[in-house]
Amino acid sequence: MAASDRIWTAALVVIGDEILSGRTHDKNIAQIATWLQVQGIRLAEVRVVPDVEDRIVEAVNALRARNDYLFTTGGIGPTHDDITVDAIARALGVPVVIHPEARAMLERYYSGRGSALTDARLRMARVPEGAELIPNRMSGAPGIRIGKMFVMAGVPHITAGMLDALTGTLEGGAPLLSRTIGCWVAESEVADILRNAEQAHDGVQIGSYPFFREGRVGANFVVRSTDADVLDRCLGELTHALESAGYSVHPGEI
Repeated sequence: MAASDRIWTAALVVIGDEILSGRTHDKNIAQIATWLQVQGIRLAEVRVVPDVEDRIVEAVNALRARNDYLFTTGGIGPTHDDITVDAIARALGVPVVIHPEARAMLERYYSGRGSALTDARLRMARVPEGAELIPNRMSGAPGIRIGKMFVMAGVPHITAGMLDALTGTLEGGAPLLSRTIGCWVAESEVADILRNAEQAHDGVQIGSYPFFREGRVGANFVVRSTDADVLDRCLGELTHALESAGYSVHPGEI
């Protein structure tokens, strides 16, 4: 594979008991995946873990070992159960320190609002030794960048601001392109057609997303590739194969 054809990957660890309990609905997976796509990086896997240090360490070490980048969301606030920084420092084998620039940011933020930088708030200046900061215009508390790991807040609009600050700073590969067609057909009926189309085109992935609507079964098929010509060729052949089998193909999602 040529260097220009390399597919860069990232993983995401979503941290928080509130996500696993259903009290909070995660919105960061979609926005991080979309942002990565624009950077030319593919979100390859996601793991959701509780606020348990051992579980965070395990997930961080497993996912960073097999991906180019690792993102985490959640657990970097001022409360005692925000343990992400400690877990990541442990995973990397480095101590936790107070980042002087982060402390200064927080002092400016709270003094501008007539508040003091309490010990609890100072927790948000703790970083694994050697880390850089990801600016946060929303709440003053910065995110953390250490090597190819990015530690961000769990609140979606704060995460979005941190992603904006990172835009254009990551090395990436070719963007993953996608096209969608839809069919009123049971997914199982066309499994062989999908498999044959995917195998006939190197570097193509076909995702199948079944649904039940209006009393009918259907599926949308998303064809993905980093090569626009290969993508178009596969989509054309898949459409032809489905139509030859007697199915009506809808351009775009049904």
